Amino acid sequence: MMNIVRTVRCASALTLRIYRPAVCKRCVSSVSVALDSTRVGLSEEQLDIVDMCTSFAYREMLPQMQEWDEKEEFPVDTLRQLAGLGLGAIYASTDHGGSGMSRMDASLIFETLSHGCVSTTAYLSIHNMCAWMIDKFGTPEQRATYVPSLASMDKMASYCLTEPGSGSDAAALRTTAVADGDDFVLNGSKAFISGGGDTDIYLIMARTGSAGPKGISCFIVHRDDGLTFGAKERKLGWNSQPTRMVIMEDVRVPASRVLGGAEWIGKGFNIAMDGINGGRINIASCSVGGAQAALSQTVNYMNERQQFGSKISEFQALQFRLADYAAELTASRQMVRLAAQELDNKSNGAAALCAMAKLAATDKCFDIVNGCLQMHGGYGYLKDYKIQQYLRDLRVHQILEGSNEIMRVIVARDLLSST
Repeated sequence: MMNIVRTVRCASALTLRIYRPAVCKRCVSSVSVALDSTRVGLSEEQLDIVDMCTSFAYREMLPQMQEWDEKEEFPVDTLRQLAGLGLGAIYASTDHGGSGMSRMDASLIFETLSHGCVSTTAYLSIHNMCAWMIDKFGTPEQRATYVPSLASMDKMASYCLTEPGSGSDAAALRTTAVADGDDFVLNGSKAFISGGGDTDIYLIMARTGSAGPKGISCFIVHRDDGLTFGAKERKLGWNSQPTRMVIMEDVRVPASRVLGGAEWIGKGFNIAMDGINGGRINIASCSVGGAQAALSQTVNYMNERQQFGSKISEFQALQFRLADYAAELTASRQMVRLAAQELDNKSNGAAALCAMAKLAATDKCFDIVNGCLQMHGGYGYLKDYKIQQYLRDLRVHQILEGSNEIMRVIVARDLLSST
């Protein structure tokens, strides 16, 4: 049957084309709410966004997910297709080509696309974080120069904070930027950089002043400014996006590329943390989407697999486990959406809620996928089944965007601050 083509007008007045297959059972509302509560409480506009992303995920991403993983292929063409749908600068303003959507909308997008490929969606979320940082903090010239090409994904971006010697202790970074005439000269290295070597624009945090967070500035650095890169890292998951060390040896960057201009020198750590608060919601959303896909596939498997003369879905012990996973997944989803709404509302408690959402959702969703793999038995351990890839891709979410141990520090500090 022919696809039904619809359009949805986002809050930004940007029109997105919605491809809704007439026979796509994943887009209908008759699915058990216990199995999939994605659509609960959403507006018609948000439901259109979910349907668009569901259609794209299952048509353009899921059939290629395993191949991208096995070949370690960075699917640039697919990412640019997503940008063509308005998803290259989701929550950047419309002034220079952003979609002007909310953090809640972005959470729905990343959750739903993760059904098709968690790793690719996670890179998209990082790129969006960078585009928003430039749009939010950049000078008018920086916004006009960079946001349009990031929104179209003609240029792709990487976020560079972590160093070999400073992961959780990010404010202890040692990369330096020394003023020299109209330029800054950067020296140092960044580790575990998603897209490193393949992307075009790097937001690099470097020390322009004294020790601590107040001595850090953020620089917009081009790949051809003289950056060099380490070997591509061999990873457990996230194999559809390259990860490399980014190395700076006397890399000269014009002072005009200090993000935000001269007034933001020494305030780069604030920029980095503002970006990463949203990044935590994005990654948590990817975990929720991966867990949802795993749970749905597991229910299908259990309705087909027979042991002892019965479908294994008829065994009460396994039914109880499924019920626990469904409840935990819905709770994770709602916590992520609460944090996204409070970030949209610029709530004073948004940072703590982002940390709580990232902590709870990434831990719990990994456990759900691990349990789903167990219910596949030996088949779940085979690469013929997608369940093992969701497991491998979700594992790193407990480490990046601030490890979950650091999330506990943030939450504890906030809850004890009033005593």
